[in-house]
Amino acid sequence: MGRLFGTDGVRGVANAELTPTLAMQLGQAGAYILTRENEHKPTIMVGCDTRISGDMLANALMAGACSVGANVVYVGVVPTPAVAYLTRKYKVDAGVVISASHNPVEFNGIKFFDGNGYKLPDALEDEIESLIASKMEGITFPTGSSVGKIKYRTDAREEYINHAMKAIPVNLEGVKIVVDCAEGAAYYTSVETLKELGATVVAIHNNPDGTNINANCGSTHMEELMARVVYEGAHIGLAFDGDADRLLAVDEKGKRVDGDQIMAIVGNHMKNQGQLKDDTIVATVMSNLGFFLMGDAYGIHMEQTKVGDRYVLERMKEIGANLGGEQSGHIIFLDENTTGDGLLSALHLLQVLVETGKPLSELASIMEVLPQSLINARVPNHKKESYMEYPEIAEAIEELTEKFAGEGRVLIRPSGTEPLVRVMIEGKDQKQIEEEARKLADLIQNVML
Repeated sequence: MGRLFGTDGVRGVANAELTPTLAMQLGQAGAYILTRENEHKPTIMVGCDTRISGDMLANALMAGACSVGANVVYVGVVPTPAVAYLTRKYKVDAGVVISASHNPVEFNGIKFFDGNGYKLPDALEDEIESLIASKMEGITFPTGSSVGKIKYRTDAREEYINHAMKAIPVNLEGVKIVVDCAEGAAYYTSVETLKELGATVVAIHNNPDGTNINANCGSTHMEELMARVVYEGAHIGLAFDGDADRLLAVDEKGKRVDGDQIMAIVGNHMKNQGQLKDDTIVATVMSNLGFFLMGDAYGIHMEQTKVGDRYVLERMKEIGANLGGEQSGHIIFLDENTTGDGLLSALHLLQVLVETGKPLSELASIMEVLPQSLINARVPNHKKESYMEYPEIAEAIEELTEKFAGEGRVLIRPSGTEPLVRVMIEGKDQKQIEEEARKLADLIQNVML
């Protein structure tokens, strides 16, 4: 068996790969490992997104946690960043989110936070895996009054809304916003927050039924939002993903504004206000070359990490940065939360819009987005890390790297959450880089299948 934990928790097809049995074991092992140092009876907070398998997996996981003597606070459907925040606020011992983020409905995932709201380091995840592999060897299962119990808190989402509004108290009166909630966890919190702050809100894809999460909507399918912003004459469009930890935007002309551009806009504004620590933004190697050129032009230092918001966060903590994120819209404002937070990202962007009085299209011109092509090669999940072991693939990558040296770049990486190898090429000619990326992705797929 390969490693259970990817870059964003345990993911898989619900009831096939991610079964109730595995969820229960993760509840048992996670609760035990994360709370073993405690002398008091530990408490774990659990939340989920809107997908239909959430109830099944959450209840299995909570049963597992209770079986090792931990109490559980279940907060229901809330964004992932809400669980990170509420874990700290209520001083519980750990937090768990049942979500597969931007993935289709058949997938689900289990993600742990420690008591400070941070994702777990690899070493702790390895301990949880080892305990499951050993069939819970060494754990004493309590009986009688020592068994854990579940408390249900339906009001917790209001606490998260209040936190967001207090952190960025922007007046949105006169601002018209189209919000795509992805039929996910943002369906209530994002709409209510924006209305509370005075905005005129047109909400779309905010009627989750358990089966429609991320279905042709949200941050992975923005075509409808782009058209709707223009139709409504709105100032801005906001697109969340299923668990609302990422945000992408649409300007008033219907053009997409990605995570790099949002960080460029907000980061420069924070720098001008003296709020960007060490004038530094932490980004990944997948950020657009134009983003790094923007940093050079505006005196912002760019730190680069490998792909994955957990690596961005680790570097931010190491160097004391307060802004970092990914092109995909995972943006971390470390002064206000410990994980990517779509709602905070939206409010920060809206704050710049209001304070400068400039349209989003003008603000987004702070950086030039250079042509970039990203093509996925679908490969067996257990092989995705070893693509360079195939001579024909390694040779093709080397040739392509030489071809684009000096006027672009080639980046190949396995997905942390899906059975894919991602091929990204950046260059001057969109048609050329798309052809080359497609050719290499096809080669990888054909050789590795």
